[in-house]
Amino acid sequence: MAGGTLMNHRMNRGEWLALLLLSVLWGGSFFFAGVLIKTLPPFTIVFLRVALAAVILNALVKAVGMKMPGGRPAWLAFFAMGLLNNAVPFCLVVWGQSHIASGLAAILNATTPISTVIMAHLLTDDEKMTGNRFLGVVIGLFGVVVLVGPDSLMGLGTNVLAQVAVLTAAVLYAFAGVYGRRFKLMGIDPILTATGQVTASAIVLFPIVMLVDHPWTLAMPALPVWEAIAGSAVLSTALGYVLYFRILATAGATNLLLVTFLIPVSAIIMGTFGLGERLDVRHFAGLAFIGAGLVVIDGRLLARIRRLRPARRNW
Repeated sequence: MAGGTLMNHRMNRGEWLALLLLSVLWGGSFFFAGVLIKTLPPFTIVFLRVALAAVILNALVKAVGMKMPGGRPAWLAFFAMGLLNNAVPFCLVVWGQSHIASGLAAILNATTPISTVIMAHLLTDDEKMTGNRFLGVVIGLFGVVVLVGPDSLMGLGTNVLAQVAVLTAAVLYAFAGVYGRRFKLMGIDPILTATGQVTASAIVLFPIVMLVDHPWTLAMPALPVWEAIAGSAVLSTALGYVLYFRILATAGATNLLLVTFLIPVSAIIMGTFGLGERLDVRHFAGLAFIGAGLVVIDGRLLARIRRLRPARRNW
């Protein structure tokens, strides 16, 4: 899985801004899932999300004059990525959310960077674990726990299968981040990669939805449900995955999956400004720890401090 451009580097300003935007798009997906799970079964939710996103992205590809790869290697990779990054983890998270608190689900999901640091170290030559990176990931995870609230951990140990489902999804996301690096080496544009992934996911999920959920027997959803489906498909999936593969191609898997630290931050901020929710002291403390973790991972501020120390001693 190694090869190509070295990935073990500090992200530039544009990549950090793209990561922040992705966290907003994916933070919204937890809200949309919370609306949908009350009305629709899990497989149907995931299928509608990826199928509508596939229709939108295929239309976009055609509109801009691009063409999907037709070779077998590309489509085998699309199906593998669709299973690792969409079909299986989406179902696990949505099912898990129906059995455990959303705060606990967010904390378990935020273990993704730890899995990614380990997998990237084992499976690549250019994203090796560093002391700063691992320490920063641990600090960031602690910040997520503080931000979401330590009370969320009270449910840890009950509904074990649901917790294992969300943790398994986090591991699959990590592996998908490392696996997805191959699309850059194959010369496939991020838009085409995102389109191929969600198209493959929809194809895989269609027979499962038909056999398990029998969607033709479900009541017609109300307008807010359709709005949540549209938001999940257009923003969190179609736009989100174009951004995902663009960041992956330039910044690498470990940097990309730091987004799971920022998703709870985005959710808290959206709740504060969009819903008038009040920030508590723990929110500010959690934000501070997450920020500190990202600073440690980035390394630039620490490097400047180290450079200043000898100068101060000489003075």
